[in-house]
Amino acid sequence: MLIELLFSNPAFFVTWLVAITIGITVHEYFHALAATLQGDATAEEQGRLTLNPLAHLDPLGTLMLVLIGFGYGRPVPFNPYNLRNKRFGPAIVGIAGPVANLLMIVVFGLVLRGFASAGWSTENLFIVLLVNLVQINVILLIFNLIPIPPLDGSKVMFALLPASMENIRTVLEQYGPWILLGILIFGQGIFRPLFNFFLDSVFQALF
Repeated sequence: MLIELLFSNPAFFVTWLVAITIGITVHEYFHALAATLQGDATAEEQGRLTLNPLAHLDPLGTLMLVLIGFGYGRPVPFNPYNLRNKRFGPAIVGIAGPVANLLMIVVFGLVLRGFASAGWSTENLFIVLLVNLVQINVILLIFNLIPIPPLDGSKVMFALLPASMENIRTVLEQYGPWILLGILIFGQGIFRPLFNFFLDSVFQALF
């Protein structure tokens, strides 16, 4: 588990915590920004339209990232009835977080590629931080696209579901968190190969 790094490699552990903090903070900020730009002031009124990490870190979600390698931030509140686009507005708010992670993968990945090409050692803590920033944003991107509430992918799926399948939304909104918890507990064997596939693909693209 990642927590073991606290004792075996504390410097690496610190860079991982910094990467987690940045990844979650920007992810949740983009949710708040997307809702605000669509006319809903709920996130701003509750202090979520900020890049202050303390406003966005969820204790359990962050602990999961530290312990098992994937987790989440504190969900950004918004009122779907205040959004200009009532049907697709929630999906836009939902997809904004993964878009933020994708942008960070590109930005930090290109910076990493530049420094690596300049001959910087992979043991340099700044390079380690950049690698961790790419990794954590890949994990947050893929994990949050799972279409199970309260993850972002569910908002996109609900916007695309026809009215005849509204019962699926009702069931998932009621039991989604428990389904997700069960997947997290018993489905790590599925997630790790999935994350590794995308991580390998990203780093192959960079180098």
